[in-house]
Amino acid sequence: MMPACPGPVLYNRCMDMTSAPAGNAARFSASAGGITLLQAGFADHAFERHSHDCFAIGVTTYGVQRFRCKGRRYDSRVGDLVLFNPDEDHDGSPGSADGFRYLLWYVPEAFVRACLGHDTDLGGNPYFAAPHLTDRKMAAAFGRQTLALLESREESLCAESMASVLIGTLLSRYGERPQAGADAPPRAGGAPLARVKDYIHTHFQRDLTVSELASVAGLSRAHLTRAFATAFHVPPHVYLNSVRIAHAQALIRLGLPLAATASECGFADQSHLTRRFKGSVGVSPAEWRRMTCSGRRLVSLPRTVSAR
Repeated sequence: MMPACPGPVLYNRCMDMTSAPAGNAARFSASAGGITLLQAGFADHAFERHSHDCFAIGVTTYGVQRFRCKGRRYDSRVGDLVLFNPDEDHDGSPGSADGFRYLLWYVPEAFVRACLGHDTDLGGNPYFAAPHLTDRKMAAAFGRQTLALLESREESLCAESMASVLIGTLLSRYGERPQAGADAPPRAGGAPLARVKDYIHTHFQRDLTVSELASVAGLSRAHLTRAFATAFHVPPHVYLNSVRIAHAQALIRLGLPLAATASECGFADQSHLTRRFKGSVGVSPAEWRRMTCSGRRLVSLPRTVSAR
């Protein structure tokens, strides 16, 4: 059962989430359990193709949020839920001239896995079956829980409990269920492709090539890209950038200057870092640093990436 949250969803107590955005703006906030909350509104910003190493769970609160995921286009309207599993590449842009607004939780995979109830039929699988769905009651509950999390930043036990109940309910209703009489295919893609993933993590600072990665996997150039995308739901170049931006976020939190961060993370220069960063996160590295690194409490944000 969802925890009781009486009263309307007062989004405007934090950031106006129910009217047309006049420009492009995003606000990140830390929450308990490693969760990061995002309130965002975009009049004309288009996200490049990118992915996260965590779950991204959200609701559209104004306009039409248009995106592609797994080769299909979706239009998320007011009250629709968006459910991205880790490493599922997607983009995002306004689906109408009025722009769009949304609330989003970036949730570590370990937290979501811990939300699986013992009485579910998910077979230990913590992933969502589809990236978009309509459930007005769950969307309203998500909005109320987001407001509650924003107002309970110094009550970690309460915040984690509320988030766990909501995510567990979402999984029980919309989780990916194993097919009857068949073993679920592995999400990892086998040892050769796992070696490619490890290689990218080790050598992300370099200008990697398809030939190099194909050699690591023992596959042809053409087969490498297709096999990697099939296994991990994200092409190699998008995954490489996800690793680079994750490291950039870590270095920014440590206080490294942006130019040095760009160099350390394999970007050509600070301008290159800024383009890729804003293309997936929605704000520039300097803006992200201001929102997440001011004060005593630092925010641990998800690994994200954009791609050309």
